[in-house]
Amino acid sequence: MRVPPRITPLTAVLSLLAVLLGLMAVSPAAAGPAVPTAAAKPARTAAAAGTFRNPLNTGPDPFMTYWNGNYYLTTTQGDSIRMWRSPSLGTLLTADPVTVWTDTDASRDQHLWAPEFYRFGDRWYLYYTADDGTDDHHRVYVLESDRDDPAGPYHFKAKLAPPNHASDFAIDPGILQHDGRLYLAYAGINQYQHNGINIAPMSNPYTVSGDAVAINAAGGCDEVREGPEFLNRNGRTWMTYSTCDTGKPDYQVWMMSLANGADPLVPANWQQQSGPVFSRADDHGVYGPGHHAFFRSPDGAEDWIVYHAKSTSAYTYTDRTTRAQKVTWNADGSPDLGRPLAMGATQDLPSGDPGSGTYWINDDGRSSGDGTLSYTGTWNSGTGCATQCFWGDDHWIDQAGDTATFTFTGTRIALLSVRDTGNGIAALSVDGGTEQRVDFYGAIRTGETVQYISPKLPYGRHTLRVRVTGEHNATSQAAFVSVDRAEVYTR
Repeated sequence: MRVPPRITPLTAVLSLLAVLLGLMAVSPAAAGPAVPTAAAKPARTAAAAGTFRNPLNTGPDPFMTYWNGNYYLTTTQGDSIRMWRSPSLGTLLTADPVTVWTDTDASRDQHLWAPEFYRFGDRWYLYYTADDGTDDHHRVYVLESDRDDPAGPYHFKAKLAPPNHASDFAIDPGILQHDGRLYLAYAGINQYQHNGINIAPMSNPYTVSGDAVAINAAGGCDEVREGPEFLNRNGRTWMTYSTCDTGKPDYQVWMMSLANGADPLVPANWQQQSGPVFSRADDHGVYGPGHHAFFRSPDGAEDWIVYHAKSTSAYTYTDRTTRAQKVTWNADGSPDLGRPLAMGATQDLPSGDPGSGTYWINDDGRSSGDGTLSYTGTWNSGTGCATQCFWGDDHWIDQAGDTATFTFTGTRIALLSVRDTGNGIAALSVDGGTEQRVDFYGAIRTGETVQYISPKLPYGRHTLRVRVTGEHNATSQAAFVSVDRAEVYTR
């Protein structure tokens, strides 16, 4: 039987959507629970050209930058390093990945994690961790681009190992640029944790030039301190890092800071901030937010955080998806990362973003653009899945032959809905073409999961039909198919 969804209220924003998207105004009571937006934003130099909704990618451990007209994003893929490129934040989910690195060296060709890339001079340097199949053999490596392009091609440049940790476990490299010098920050063995924060000096982007020092970072648990990232503003460098086990819903972000002019290799110079600065938001259906990075808006006026989080409170390493939201600054000069927004929250695009041209179609037929949804059969519907679903509601059925058909104007459509232990197999077809079987089963219940992304289509009027087959895999308990949100792309 389909697991009953949980009920939690969401924050209303229908009036904002009406202004932005030209919807007819509807009272919150008539419309049902709405999707929360980011807090009110200060004036900025360039207006956003539209809105977007998370997720940006289905992978974890994101790193992103905006350069020369495009956002570039990497996430952990395991067997290789892939990069997504898009002129708008809102279209990253449908961007085609480019594989920028694979390795034939057996000592470092597996478990490639947490890539990050930085531009020094007219070359890009891509930092990552990899092993030979044994986790404790993870080490940090760097690639160098052959030209001035974040997407490469790249060639292997060096292993990065401080002399005092030459043969020790090391993951999650991040580059600290402080007072005109470079430092390698990473998570590795030290006297505080197996995955603790270490910082080592660098003489250039591919050479560690001295021993690493251990930073005794607080974290609200006895587990890891990993994924160090940096912001410099208001006379200080702010180091944020993730703590606790990433499989737990309490994975979270803490922060320390360093004054300009202070030596980062003197641990006492780092000032600890009390308590987490970014953590689970059960009322938004967000768990385990962490392993993050920062990027600037296209016009350079705004700071943003890109991070992974889960939409389940279960202890699991699956279902970590990449999300983004704006960072603001406190009166004391420190960054305010805010609270994680619900995955489907409608947010303004970063300032200077040219716009994504996306809109949504909800499972109840409402749409922020030229979209409709019709059903055959008697589908169940309700608001029980609340924060796990867009607008707090979804439709589901297990009767073979019943259909849900989205009609939309655009070039592509993505379908998001509940995965569950009682879900089965659907047959999806675009414009009446060949059906593609998609299994909606999940060993752990999650909401608003990316189930399907259509091929790129000529701009125009199209249909996506979801047909319930009544079939399920051997592990599933039933054959339910869920419909929640479709995201339509017009460019």
